[in-house]
Amino acid sequence: MGTLFGLSRDNARTFRPQKTTPVGSKGLTLKRHIEATLGSGNIREAVRLPPGEDLSEWLAVNTVDFYNAISVLHGTLEEFCVSDACPIMSAGPKYEYLWADGIKVKKPVRLSAPEYINALFDWIELQLDNPTIFPQQYGVAFPDNFLGVVKTIFKRLFRVYAHIYHSHFRNICGLGEEAHLNTCFKHFMYFTQAFDLIEVKELAPLQELIEQMVR
Repeated sequence: MGTLFGLSRDNARTFRPQKTTPVGSKGLTLKRHIEATLGSGNIREAVRLPPGEDLSEWLAVNTVDFYNAISVLHGTLEEFCVSDACPIMSAGPKYEYLWADGIKVKKPVRLSAPEYINALFDWIELQLDNPTIFPQQYGVAFPDNFLGVVKTIFKRLFRVYAHIYHSHFRNICGLGEEAHLNTCFKHFMYFTQAFDLIEVKELAPLQELIEQMVR
């Protein structure tokens, strides 16, 4: 995939603040479980639903963690991922993403990559901050459409990974972050596949990499 990676540079912007773990003390317990199993180096065990735990709570805690991870990664690239260098949100020459959130923007529009990713992160933060979707108190019921919201979040987070790998891998290497990027993406894909969160056709821009990482 080395021939696909581009290089550009501009002024850096600020990092987004990290989102807090949802669903009260139960969420913190699940987060500690994730950290402990990841620390052992066993990614498959880290993504598995702990015995006796609620699937929605597990999805909620991990969704916040995966969002935080990719927002930090992209934050290190904001001096490179600028409108002049990335005038469209793409994942290689065959894949372009148009933005629509179904509320403010109902008809898909073309945005530069930084504009698209900022809009995407804003939309995700609205979902994470909405207590009717991501309850902040343990025992509060999750909505009927919760899984659908999570799947949309994961599909959009994947697009950020796809853009980073195709357009900014040289920048990542220059920052010495390639091992961290690969670990984050591998964890993301193990979780995605464990709970069938992204349609196979959406994974096409990184299919070769995924096959190498997740066997």
